[in-house]
Amino acid sequence: MGTRRKSREFALQMLFQSDMGKQTAEQVRRTFWNEHDTASGEVRGFADDLFRVAVNRLAEIDSLIERHAEHWRMERMAAVDRNLLRVAVAEFLNYPETPRAVVINEALEIARKFSSPESVQFVNGVLDSVGKELESASKVKPA
Repeated sequence: MGTRRKSREFALQMLFQSDMGKQTAEQVRRTFWNEHDTASGEVRGFADDLFRVAVNRLAEIDSLIERHAEHWRMERMAAVDRNLLRVAVAEFLNYPETPRAVVINEALEIARKFSSPESVQFVNGVLDSVGKELESASKVKPA
């Protein structure tokens, strides 16, 4: 498994822990890295960055997701799916140089591992739609 994939999985796990355990970001980071102390600095750095962006921009990210997940509110989504979408959207926002297709494909592979088969289609549809919106918004530069 690649370094970035492992980082994305760790970011998902930290967000899940934060979401379900109602812990602060710092509490999550401390306990998570105590359990995963063998992770390389590169894996840890990217995972921490995705987690930080997702936590710091949570309202914006959730709003984007809800706008593109027709008839779904965040609290009604499966916790794994909700947090996987947050990680991917955080990557869209903070790493625009990463191709949209790569972010989506990585999210789908992680969904196959951690979620239900039905989730793959859901995650794909939402991320494709969010990614297109963000991509078109970045092409519109103020005059």
